[in-house]
Amino acid sequence: MNIENAQVQMRKGILEFCILHIISRGEVYASDMLEELTSARIMVVEGTLYPLLTRLKNAGLLDYKWVESTSGPPRKYYLLTETGQASLKGMNDTWQELSDSVNSIVSKTDKHKAAINGLTTVESPAPAAETSPDTPSGEN
Repeated sequence: MNIENAQVQMRKGILEFCILHIISRGEVYASDMLEELTSARIMVVEGTLYPLLTRLKNAGLLDYKWVESTSGPPRKYYLLTETGQASLKGMNDTWQELSDSVNSIVSKTDKHKAAINGLTTVESPAPAAETSPDTPSGEN
């Protein structure tokens, strides 16, 4: 399995959710969305954003308006529609459920690895106070 491909697929899976969140804060220009997504390491390819925005508009989740600019051509600002707000709420609920589920699995894996390394037992995890942060993994 190619880890880079898996990372790209995971980011693509939440891209629409992140875009709707950014737009939910108020009218936003596409380059500002791109900048935030890039700085959050969600995406870096401009060619991905515009087709997605068009698809979301065609689905009725967002709309746009043109705003005159004093420093150049008019700018297209995106905003959520009522349908988009309702969809974002549903996605938030799904994200919370999915996030809790994934975190539960990862936490169990972390506890299992700690048990294998002799830091605690799977059946009865040691309280945090009993585990010394100076003890290297695998030593008691």
